Order: sequence, then structure tokens, then C-alpha cells
Amino acid sequence: MRYSTLGNTGLSVSRICLGTMTWGRQNTEAEGHEQMDYATTNGVNFFDTAEMYAVPPTPDTYGKTEQIIGTWFASRKNRDKIILATKIAGSGIAWVRDGKSKIDRANILQAVEGSLNRLQTDYIDLYQLHWPNRPYPHFRNHWGGAVDFTTQTTAEIEDNFLDVLQTLTELVRAGKIRHAGLSNETPWGVMAYNRIATQNGLTPMVSMQNEYSLLNRVDEPWMAETCIRDNIAYLPWSPLAGGFISGKYANGARPAGSRWSLDTRPLHRDSNNAHKAVAEYHAVAKKHGLDPCQMALKFCDMQPFVTSTIIGATSMDQLKSNMNAFDLELSNDTLADIDRVYRNYPIPY
Repeated sequence: MRYSTLGNTGLSVSRICLGTMTWGRQNTEAEGHEQMDYATTNGVNFFDTAEMYAVPPTPDTYGKTEQIIGTWFASRKNRDKIILATKIAGSGIAWVRDGKSKIDRANILQAVEGSLNRLQTDYIDLYQLHWPNRPYPHFRNHWGGAVDFTTQTTAEIEDNFLDVLQTLTELVRAGKIRHAGLSNETPWGVMAYNRIATQNGLTPMVSMQNEYSLLNRVDEPWMAETCIRDNIAYLPWSPLAGGFISGKYANGARPAGSRWSLDTRPLHRDSNNAHKAVAEYHAVAKKHGLDPCQMALKFCDMQPFVTSTIIGATSMDQLKSNMNAFDLELSNDTLADIDRVYRNYPIPY
């Protein structure tokens, strides 16, 4: 296993971050424990979760994934061996704090206590804001014109940022979290947070967790440069586009138990261009004797702005194959063929 430093924190994290969001819905507690055992035995020391997991999110699955991680910590007695990241939910989920959840002081304080209890730990290494309060160009909103940035003033947004940073700094000083990070954010967002943190002597945002894969490279080059120049750890989520890159959803297929059979939210990816792109990436993988999912994961790992790639799996065979991807090397010819497909389908969904 190879390791990287998590931004400016000094924490050494594995190049593979174990994603957990299926545990408690598609995977049982025992299966989650088995995945954590295998991953840690093979050098993974970085887990990512969130209070809203498992997914697809429901009132019954809220907090289930954190609970599964908590029982594993209690059983294995190895909390100090893991760099643990979790996230506070933003607004829009009716059953989280009675539908009043957003990123502010009161919600952060309540959410941290809930996560600590479920995770059976007294500290969180990386506490992330799952999505912003303001309109943001992520999930289905990455096309031009999809977001109206004029609905809030900059002063209103930055007042909230200051409140959030003051709260996170209190939690750092109390020993409940070690560092803070962002998810589904923009270059302006992270720069504004860290400018305000510097001006006020507050804890900075050390990481950025955004969607990134062969099918979604919109963070190049703008967020990429931001992370490199300011040493912000970049943590790609959905490096297989929710399993789409596997090809299992081709021709309208919805395999039983798969994400798309349970959850309509990822279906914005279900476009003709995206299916064409997946088929062409499969042809590239076949040409070079590669598994297409492994090729896609290694492509993420190779990017100079990436610190650790978040992978997930619903079976042990899938987890093992995904982890093996990080031992591969992609040739210059392979990368050239990937680039050719990318130029034909830069934003396929």
C-alpha cells in the first residue's frame, strides 16, 4: 500500500479510502465488518462515512453505517489505527434533525455528538460538510445555467462561513474533531473558507471530496489547481460513477440489488452519451488487457491532485478487484486512448 499526506495535516493516509455508504442497506453489519477487516489487513487506514448513510437514504437507514463502523471499532479495539472521516448532512432531508438540518453552529454541534456516539469514538479525524447551504454546481447541476449564484449575497454566505469555522475550531480545541474538510464544493468555496480562517485564526479546510471519474472530470483544471497550490487533499468520490463504468447498466439493465435498482437519484447519469463513453472506455480496456473498472480506478489514482480515492463495494470479490487496481500501471498508450475518448465525451451526463 502507498500512502499520502492529507493536505497540511501531517496525517498519513492510504491511497485507497474505504467507502462505506452501502453498509446498512445493500450490505449487512457482518459484511461491513468483513470489508473493514480485509481492507485494513491490506494496508488501508482511511475510512469515509457520513451521518446520512446508508444509501439510498431513508429514515430507517439514517446513521446505520456509522453504527456498523462503531461496532467494528468496539470489537477490534483499533480506533487509533484508522483515519476516520465523516460528514454532516446539509439541508433537504426531512428526517435529519426534523428537517431543519443545515450547515450552521447548532446543527454541527448536534451532528458531531450523534456521530461520535454511533461511531463509538471520542474523536473524528476529518469532519466534512457534506454539501453547501448555498446553491452549488454538483450532482445534477454541473451544466451551465443550472445554478443561480445570485440568490444570496456574498456577505450572507461569508457570515455563515465564519460561524461554521468558529464552531469547527471550538470542536478541534475540545478534541472532538482533528481537522475539517469540504465536500461537493467549488474553488471559490474552499478559497473563501480558508481566507476567512486565516484572517480570524481559525481551523482551515484541509480537504475536498468531490465527484471525479472518467465520466466526470469537471474539476479539471480549476479545482485541481486550487488543491495543488494550496495543498488541499482531493478525495474523489464515485470513481466508478456509481458502478456505471462497469457496464452493468448497459441496454437498460437494472441488476437485482444494484444501486440503480434501489435508487433513482443516480439516474441523471443514464444518458446516451454516457453509455457510448462507457462502451468506448471498455474498448480501451480490452485493447490493453485491462479490467475497465480497474483502469478507471487507477486513472483516478494517477492524477497529481488526488490524495486518496474513495472506493466502495457490495461484495468481497468486488472489493478485492477494486483494491488490486491500485497496483496497476497504465501505459502512455493507454492514457492516450483514454484521452481520445475523453475529448469525444468530456461531460457525457
